Amino acid sequence: MKIVFLGTGGSYPSPRRNVSSLGLKFNGDVILFDCGEGTQRQLMRSSLSFMDINKIFITHFHGDHFLGLPGLIQSMKLNEREKPLEVYGPKGTKQLLDILTRLGYFNPNFEVKAQELKPGAVLKFHGFSVQVIPSNHNIPSLAYAFKEDDKPGRFDKSKALEMGVPEGPLFGKIQRGQTVQVDGRTIGPDDILGPPRRGRLMVYSGDTKPSSDILEAARHADVLVHEGTFDASMSETALERGHSSVTQAAEIARKASVKKLFLVHVSPRYENTKELELEARDIFPDCIIPNDLSEYEIK
Repeated sequence: MKIVFLGTGGSYPSPRRNVSSLGLKFNGDVILFDCGEGTQRQLMRSSLSFMDINKIFITHFHGDHFLGLPGLIQSMKLNEREKPLEVYGPKGTKQLLDILTRLGYFNPNFEVKAQELKPGAVLKFHGFSVQVIPSNHNIPSLAYAFKEDDKPGRFDKSKALEMGVPEGPLFGKIQRGQTVQVDGRTIGPDDILGPPRRGRLMVYSGDTKPSSDILEAARHADVLVHEGTFDASMSETALERGHSSVTQAAEIARKASVKKLFLVHVSPRYENTKELELEARDIFPDCIIPNDLSEYEIK
């Protein structure tokens, strides 16, 4: 499970940072969160293949979060994509996709499925789910929580042998959650396996003021990717514009007891982000402002 920061800037591209996009690779699939302009080129420079993208989650319809969609879809077509592409987002996503896929003289030769989401929804997929969270921006906007399915507890081999389970196929059945018969006795997973292991959790805020909904969704998350558009001295300006300063984002991470905080959507006014990072670390030490194309594996 790996995240790749395809665009860590906000508003418009700068020489150092492209606009918003985050790639997540999980079990061979690539899931995209936001797709600002230039995302397809960032993908080509990254360790991810844009042809492996199956799902795209858009937070809102400011250009720095979705204007990369038409170019990315056209590149997929030119590379002979056949499998469907699923695009999720707030109300208006279907209309937006209809417009974007008819721009100019091209139509995708694969199905682009648009689905509009409401806050509170939980989408179940193979091996993971995505929770839809209301954010607090100045236009309708969503945040997302990617949650890996919980895993079975660890298999206690010595306990299995002690209970008379012979080493071999029955071990596998118990690990898969099945009960087995041994000498007329029924032995189940609860007898052999440890407590279930919590799946990994990554929360992506999109653009937002500090939000209690995002804080609750991010409790004890492995990773929180939160916008930090401005420095601490501009906290009031951030709120007026529907954004968070780096210190406001760090407060969310601290209160939610997350393991690691990444700050993105940095305003192009900041050429050097070291001071921003230090401001945030005063509140939440395990904090990084990533560069474009940097990667992080969620252990």
